[in-house]
Amino acid sequence: MPHHGNEEEHNTSASQQNTQGNGQEPVIRDNRKVDPVTGQARHPEGGQSAPGAGSQAGAADSDGDALAQAEEILNGVEVPAEESVAQGAPGGSAGNAEAAELRNDLLRLQAEYVNYRKRVERDRAVAGEMAVIGVLNSLLPVLDDVDAARQHGDLTDGPFAAIATKLENALKTYGLVRIDETGVEFDPTIHEALIQQPGEDIEVDTVSQVLRSGYKSGDRVLRAAQVIVAVPA
Repeated sequence: MPHHGNEEEHNTSASQQNTQGNGQEPVIRDNRKVDPVTGQARHPEGGQSAPGAGSQAGAADSDGDALAQAEEILNGVEVPAEESVAQGAPGGSAGNAEAAELRNDLLRLQAEYVNYRKRVERDRAVAGEMAVIGVLNSLLPVLDDVDAARQHGDLTDGPFAAIATKLENALKTYGLVRIDETGVEFDPTIHEALIQQPGEDIEVDTVSQVLRSGYKSGDRVLRAAQVIVAVPA
């Protein structure tokens, strides 16, 4: 049809005539990326996801989760100081060698200190034991006088007898043991034989009489007992 005037007006009127002539309604396209009803994302118009696209997206998500888990694990691992020094410093091997040498020096000093402490404690115990033994040795003559007075009947009763008993009991608390048994086998480590006499029905040397009591403290013999020994006839 011949037309006059504006070209755009002619095209618009022509499209309207074609639409009315065909009996079709105008098409309205909604290009919004989010569905206003469901709130879900829309695929681009006319662009359906290709086969395998969903699986690729799932794989990408799983890879992302795996990487996140791996990063979380690595962040939670504590790296030893030696390894961190070795990784962070160019001279890591030299640093490790110096650290090992310092550690050996520390262990050696610790061992020396432990040995020194044990030696001091042992020397202290020996010094205390020797002090007790010195006191006990100084009181042995007093005990001999107590025994002599008891044999003569001077300590049968009275306050001096009670004092002598208290003294002997107090010395027992410090480990003092009297050696005055008779009828036992002669032992040269704790007995000093002054007299030997033949005895009847004697198979081994036996202590028949104690002339002076002996004393010991623990395994240490302070003084051997002076005895008369009965020997086999």
